[in-house]
Amino acid sequence: MSGNTLISILGDRSAAANAESSAYYFAYGSNMNLEQIRSRCSRPEVVSAARLSDFRLSFYGHSVTWDGALETVEPAPGSHVWGVLFRLSHRDWENLDDCQDARMDGSGAYFHSPATVTDREGREHFIRLYRKNAQGEPRDPSREYLEHIVRGATENGLPADYIAALQNRPATKASYPVPKGSRFDPAKSAGNSCNDCSSGS
Repeated sequence: MSGNTLISILGDRSAAANAESSAYYFAYGSNMNLEQIRSRCSRPEVVSAARLSDFRLSFYGHSVTWDGALETVEPAPGSHVWGVLFRLSHRDWENLDDCQDARMDGSGAYFHSPATVTDREGREHFIRLYRKNAQGEPRDPSREYLEHIVRGATENGLPADYIAALQNRPATKASYPVPKGSRFDPAKSAGNSCNDCSSGS
């Protein structure tokens, strides 16, 4: 095989990986909730439940909308996080970036992070996910927010033991009705308003 041929093959693989990464979004928190993701994206396509290896789910900061901390993932060798793999259009990525306050200069509440996840069939996918920027000290989410995340995990068929672990995480009941200040009717949707710059992933 010539050097030029090898470069061509590697270039094609790199381009394919970049194209897949730009299309696939891995939701591991509140955006697993189908009602919420559909309120933020016009045509989010569920691809599969998937697992992110060597990371753990953590909660930091405080959201006025949910009266508690919001989720992120952080490196943790040997741990894993389950979530939902979505295929998004370019426009949906832009809308979701607004909701997550993810900015190109890295100054927002969240930032894009590339990774590889494995779906139920054992196939690997190059994806992007959101991680929190400024973390500070770990804090508990509100019970209501945690239930919102669990609802998304359940409706997307994540493993039962992982859902049970989510349900058993420490949480504190919100001190006021939540979600606060949402433009969505809580009776119809538990989604956050995109005006809340500290919305979950």
